[in-house]
Amino acid sequence: MLVAAAVLPHPPVLVPEVAAEAAGELDEVRAGCLATLKHVAQAHGEGCDVVLVGAGPTRATFGSGTVGSLRGFGVPIDLRLPGPGTEAGGQSEAGGQSDVPLPSLPLSLTVGAWLMKQIGQWSEGGRVRAESVPSDLEPAEAAALGRELAASADRVVLVAMGDGSAALSAKAPRYIVPGAQEWQSSVTSALASADCAALAAIDPQDADRFAAAGRVSWQVLAGAAGAGVSGEGAWSAELIAADDRYGVGYVVAWWTRVDGVGP
Repeated sequence: MLVAAAVLPHPPVLVPEVAAEAAGELDEVRAGCLATLKHVAQAHGEGCDVVLVGAGPTRATFGSGTVGSLRGFGVPIDLRLPGPGTEAGGQSEAGGQSDVPLPSLPLSLTVGAWLMKQIGQWSEGGRVRAESVPSDLEPAEAAALGRELAASADRVVLVAMGDGSAALSAKAPRYIVPGAQEWQSSVTSALASADCAALAAIDPQDADRFAAAGRVSWQVLAGAAGAGVSGEGAWSAELIAADDRYGVGYVVAWWTRVDGVGP
């Protein structure tokens, strides 16, 4: 059963070594991510499984210790998905001996693993795994996967990695697409209020048009949060941070169940 969820963005510039002199520009978003993950870590220590979900080229499941790399962004950082038994060998940098195998995690999950590593509280507790989900997965299939993940353990905390529209301003990778600001506002509102129906209803064509990498993760979350939940008001949500300074929508939120089975 899903008992809580975190919504996090995954731009590589969250990593200070990637952002270089601009690292301070995302301090608020980075701090929000880490504060939210402290809630996740607490739930993990109390026995909840942690499932990291992000878009990737193929459908795949990765266990603790699977490697991701940021070398493609010009920084010599390889790191392992944290979890019980992996704390000792979490990160390596060029210039020294390393037993880190070839990376497997896609970017969304690599940034998620990096953020988790900053908390450093994953040595004991429930299982940790990561789920790569194809970005073209249909909404119904994403919802079905979410229900499957929610049912995979007695208590599950899902971490949904996903960037919003990358077409919000002239600074954006997609430049400006008319309607992107309004679309992003509605998505941010849905993530900030745990509106599963609104998230499930996101049209994949709209997400593609507005270059939103998080659509599939959010719809997995919507499916997971709706599994076995009856009535309204089953979730309490808090918007931790929101930023679009680079023309991309970054949203950080924390969801908890309010029917007596939360973390």
